[in-house]
Amino acid sequence: MQCKVDRVIRESAGVAKGRKLMVLRMRVAVPVLLAVGLAGCAVGPDFQRPAAPAATGFLAAGRDDAAGRGTGLQLAHGGEVPAQWWALFRAPSLDRLVRDGVAHNADLAAAEAAVRLARANALAQRGALLPTVDLGLDASRQKVPVAFDPEAPEAGPAARYGVVTRQVSVAFVPDVWGGLRRQVEASDAEVEAQAFQREGVYLTLAANIALAAIEEARLRGQLAATRRIVALQQDLLRMLQRQHVQGQIARAEVLAQETALAQVQLALPPLERELAQQRHLLAVLTGRLPSDPGLPRFELAAFGLPRQLPLSLPGDVVRQRPDIRTAEAGLRAANAEIGVAIANRLPQITLSANAGKTWSNVPDLSPSGAFWAVGGNLAQKVFDAGTLAYKQRAAEEAAQQALAQYRGVVLTAFQNVADVLVALQADLRTIAAARRAKQAAEQTVGLMRRQLEQGEINLALLIEAQRAYLETSTALVDAEAARLADTVALFQALGGGWWNRNDGEGRLAETQL
Repeated sequence: MQCKVDRVIRESAGVAKGRKLMVLRMRVAVPVLLAVGLAGCAVGPDFQRPAAPAATGFLAAGRDDAAGRGTGLQLAHGGEVPAQWWALFRAPSLDRLVRDGVAHNADLAAAEAAVRLARANALAQRGALLPTVDLGLDASRQKVPVAFDPEAPEAGPAARYGVVTRQVSVAFVPDVWGGLRRQVEASDAEVEAQAFQREGVYLTLAANIALAAIEEARLRGQLAATRRIVALQQDLLRMLQRQHVQGQIARAEVLAQETALAQVQLALPPLERELAQQRHLLAVLTGRLPSDPGLPRFELAAFGLPRQLPLSLPGDVVRQRPDIRTAEAGLRAANAEIGVAIANRLPQITLSANAGKTWSNVPDLSPSGAFWAVGGNLAQKVFDAGTLAYKQRAAEEAAQQALAQYRGVVLTAFQNVADVLVALQADLRTIAAARRAKQAAEQTVGLMRRQLEQGEINLALLIEAQRAYLETSTALVDAEAARLADTVALFQALGGGWWNRNDGEGRLAETQL
């Protein structure tokens, strides 16, 4: 019977102890579960990507198709922009130069480092979501002098003591309101912005190299046209000098031709200077010193153009342009900062714990042994003169500013595409007119020269015809170069095809988050 009583007492005590333990666990678990439950949501507005403009084209109704109508240029609506769009110019030297620039350009290397920097900061920001654990070891050794007795034959030895403390400290700030997650979101948006800025630098670099090569070809074309006119006028001057010696014409006519020749020759040094500077620019864009050899030579005849050019849909341009995506990432970061500002106005909870063990042989200290401590802190700002409220308002206004900037970037992007379409439409017509004008001027010069040889025409008219021939020749070179440059501008305005690169870098901004 006694055994049964003892067993009942023990069972009752066990039940009571279990109930106390259960109550204790409930007291601990409820706040933890509440914190975990609240951590599933984050204060502040969730980011929503702005809708693309409701536009079916970049120009007025029906004018997108008209941009290529009657000019021999075909636009593939909804066509895909290739990653290596510069290869469509069918200039192997340009392709090699762009690849060389991508590998060695300093601005692109700096942009890539900025992406890695932002990514490292974002990963560091994620650490705030987890507890921090610190290990500590504190050891000391000291000698305490004993009391000195002058009557004693010699003083006793000094006492030596040691104290060693080992402990582990844990600190955790529960993300109850989601403020830390909003900060992580803002950091991720910064990584995205830097990644798209890097794509913008990549696109700008490729476009600048292509434009610099086209400009070099244009200058070479102008030099060649000017030198042809110089050779023509020198030949005419020799003919006039012979006629003057024979007494057929006056000295004034020879001087007039010498003046016309000198005026044309005057245009050569500036063109040669610009050509040299253009070569220097190409060297720097590809990571070379201006004195480094090895740059290819570019002529207009070396470039080709496809008869069909891709034209992305308006909604695709919003997703493709690096500057638009950079502005979108900035808007996302600004939106997340609103949540951070709201969370800072709510109660802040901090949990901490530490445990360790102390060993000591100092008699006056407490005995050696283990120790532990658990604590929590809840803090709520009661009065700050509206500081946190104004910071929230500032974050909201910053988001409105970012939204307005985003809309401005989108409008500018659509303007770029529209301007290029109009320019391409005008380029081919300009080329056709320049070719007709050059042909007519060339025929006029030939006819007047033959008449001059027969003494049937005034020299002043021939000089004017030669000037017109020079102007139409350089105008044709400019028109052909402008068409190539505007084609580069089209690829740049459409985003450059970075999303189609298979080197792993082109999809960085899309896949990193």
